Amino acid sequence: MSTNSTGPPQHISFQHCTEVGPLCPVSATVLGYYPNLGVNAFLAAAFGLCFIGVFGTGIWKRTWGYSAALTAGCILEFAGYIARVLLHKNPWDSSAFQTQICAIILAPTLICISIYLTLKHVTLSLNPALSRLRPRLYPLIFVPADVSCLILQAIGGSLAASAGYDNPNLLLSGDRVIIAGIALQSAVLGCFGAMVVDYYLRIRKWVASGEATPEALATWNDRRFRMFCYAVAGAYTGILIRCIYRIAEMAGGWGNPIMQDEPSFVVLEGFCIVIPAILLTAFPPGVLFPTMAEREAQRFKRKKRAKKTKSEEPVVSGDEGTQMEQKNAPEALNV
Repeated sequence: MSTNSTGPPQHISFQHCTEVGPLCPVSATVLGYYPNLGVNAFLAAAFGLCFIGVFGTGIWKRTWGYSAALTAGCILEFAGYIARVLLHKNPWDSSAFQTQICAIILAPTLICISIYLTLKHVTLSLNPALSRLRPRLYPLIFVPADVSCLILQAIGGSLAASAGYDNPNLLLSGDRVIIAGIALQSAVLGCFGAMVVDYYLRIRKWVASGEATPEALATWNDRRFRMFCYAVAGAYTGILIRCIYRIAEMAGGWGNPIMQDEPSFVVLEGFCIVIPAILLTAFPPGVLFPTMAEREAQRFKRKKRAKKTKSEEPVVSGDEGTQMEQKNAPEALNV
């Protein structure tokens, strides 16, 4: 039987292709290439080590909120790059493809939460009066905004992962929702950066005026505190660059030339996130900014104490309450 055909080319989808072959070339996949085994294995190992480091430091120094978000981000990145290692073996592995889409897109948003928590503690340690907002409002504003970005990207990633090639309209919708989520994340990061720069200029002027308190000067000149701030600034810059790259990558739709260029993905996605993860792991607040760690630990102690006190309060049912009232009524009349 002849295999020549004058008709239109067959439509290829994950539903029909399970491995690379004559009718299912690697160029027909969304990525269009075999992900590099060495690079993706290295990134997976790096995020795995960051997870261990952050998790251990978080328990040691009790920086629960900061470490929880960063740990979750590292876990997702680890899962995403393990999935890309599997895609090196079989680019048509639909489960691995869906995992790397969702995990690698969502993880940086969780890492951002750790960054947003730092400005509150910096302002409290230096001079809260110079902040445009009350320090406690920074996490109350930026963390929910970041979670909104996470939800949008999660919805978009789920739509794209479930669409495959068989439902191009759903795939396009997922792409647009992901772009909206990443664009919102970039805007939130931009606003946060503007607030940081504004506070930095104000505090630097205050210190130069000679009006700074001895405690604030001690923190401002502390080498460890500065190292922590530089690490957070470096992490912020890397994530912002990654977000800008992702908008350009997703704007062309699935399988566009930018998406199928692995070197740009490795540099602008992989290394622009692994470097922030390494910086935030290697320069933890529990070691370099102990004041922040102490506040975090005290906050969770208060929550735990309040929860314990509430759970120890006697719970009286309606019938028991009525019986107690009837029992106490004569005593009240005799008083």
